[in-house]
Amino acid sequence: MAQLIKEINGKFFSKDTILVDEPEKLKGLLNNVRWEILKLLAERPRYPADIAKHLHLHEQKVYYHIKQLEANGLIEVKSKKEHGGTLAKYYTVTNHAFALELPSGDMKLADFPMRNESEKLKSFLYPFINNGQLNANIVVGSPDPHGPHQVRARDGHYAIDVALFLGQTVSMPEKFTTALDIDIKSKESIDTNLIIVGGPLTNLITSDINNYLPVKFKIDSFPFRGILSQKTGKTYDEDNIGIIAKIVNPQNTTKSILIFAGNRTNGTKGAVLALTRFTETILEKYNGEDNWACVIEGLDIDGDGKVDSIKILE
Repeated sequence: MAQLIKEINGKFFSKDTILVDEPEKLKGLLNNVRWEILKLLAERPRYPADIAKHLHLHEQKVYYHIKQLEANGLIEVKSKKEHGGTLAKYYTVTNHAFALELPSGDMKLADFPMRNESEKLKSFLYPFINNGQLNANIVVGSPDPHGPHQVRARDGHYAIDVALFLGQTVSMPEKFTTALDIDIKSKESIDTNLIIVGGPLTNLITSDINNYLPVKFKIDSFPFRGILSQKTGKTYDEDNIGIIAKIVNPQNTTKSILIFAGNRTNGTKGAVLALTRFTETILEKYNGEDNWACVIEGLDIDGDGKVDSIKILE
């Protein structure tokens, strides 16, 4: 079994496909009448008399072609129902696509485009996503008291939305990719590609790389409060302020770090929401920089007390 990937209006759809390596197996398709029968059966199961009526053919001729299609494994009996005093067989297609594979040629790892993926987004997500594969660990804060301030992370579940967003363009990785900050910390090494979710209070790795961020958290005193922009000199103290940042990994310059973090939980949620729901707006001013950051404000538009939109501050 294979998958047929087809682009329709900028979106990608798939169909289960029968993949054969012998032309003989598809000879049932090489007939105009059989092709018309297949198209009808692809819409819904039908019985031969119904097919004959639609194609304006004698029923015996339809029976002949039905037998040929069935013999080649292209259709099958879906059900049997009484119709007109007799038991009628309702046929359906075995698959909605058929493909012939030539015996030679290189096999390449598929790189499926993300739905509506732009070259800018593809550049932004590199090297975290490379050739259709996730090439990073997703790091969330531990839900248990941890770190010098014994804080429990309550924003780790936002990584689910990040994963769903990335999952549009990657296949399932063989190895488990999600890690707690305390696990990464215990290895005393962050020399790989990392996607970090959570601010410096809830995620220890965010705290460790804070000095390398284009937009830094003010972590000189507890409780941490405020984000300082190196570009404008502005300080953002509100709980619902967050950042999205992409930087070169300070421990390994061949690797990168992508971070979603906020002053508090709502800020982190706003950062995740910003890239996953407002992608084009967020990346409008991204031009392939290795070190880049965006400051956002999480907004509650519908008044239910939950962040559901964003505003770009810089």
